[in-house]
Amino acid sequence: MASDETQYETKTVQAIRGTESRAVAKWQKEGWTVVSQSPGTFRTEITLRRPKPKVPVKTLIIAGGVAAIAAAAVVLGMLFGDDDETVLATTPAPSAVETEAVPTSEPTAAAVEAAPPTVLTPETNADLAALLTQGDSCDPSIPAFVEKYKGQRISFPANIGYMQNHGSYDTRYDILIVAGDYSETSAPGPAMQFRDVNTVSDLNYVGTVPDAVGVGTNLLLTVEAAEYESSSCLLLLEPIETAIR
Repeated sequence: MASDETQYETKTVQAIRGTESRAVAKWQKEGWTVVSQSPGTFRTEITLRRPKPKVPVKTLIIAGGVAAIAAAAVVLGMLFGDDDETVLATTPAPSAVETEAVPTSEPTAAAVEAAPPTVLTPETNADLAALLTQGDSCDPSIPAFVEKYKGQRISFPANIGYMQNHGSYDTRYDILIVAGDYSETSAPGPAMQFRDVNTVSDLNYVGTVPDAVGVGTNLLLTVEAAEYESSSCLLLLEPIETAIR
């Protein structure tokens, strides 16, 4: 007799400090319940659980019946199949004579020369403008943007909202990027991050090279939206060019 005791599956996610409620709301919509929260310096670790889905008995019976029928078909094929014939008809592959190569023209010099990459800005792309005013870092529109524009360059004004050492490194950092000008009271847009970067060589400065950058530095960034990390609701960016504003 099957046990009626509820079985649970658990998972642990991370949220940026201050965005825990939004992250919890996202997972609760999917049926998860918060078990515990462990705040850290930059992120809060959230443990969740939800009941494992039960497989109906009817489904198991049907699956067993299908497997039995398949096994019977194999046995019958072995007993009554003809050694000289195949049971299933196959479609013959087209012969080499039937395949005719299509002639291609030589590429022109203009085609050979690569066009410069298009850079999206909030003024030229409505999706980017909406992204930079998004108030929920866990909103599903953010991974949808990454999927649609992955590999394309985007440019927008931004600032450094927070930074900390990456792991045990002294000269590599995780930098929280916020859209627009620095403010102590507001942070529009999704939670974006440069992860594991050196502030001297990895940010690819153009124009004036600063002696140092830190929280509150206003930037003009050209980046690629590399990945959306659903466990922390972070949009990871790949720096292409960085200018100081």
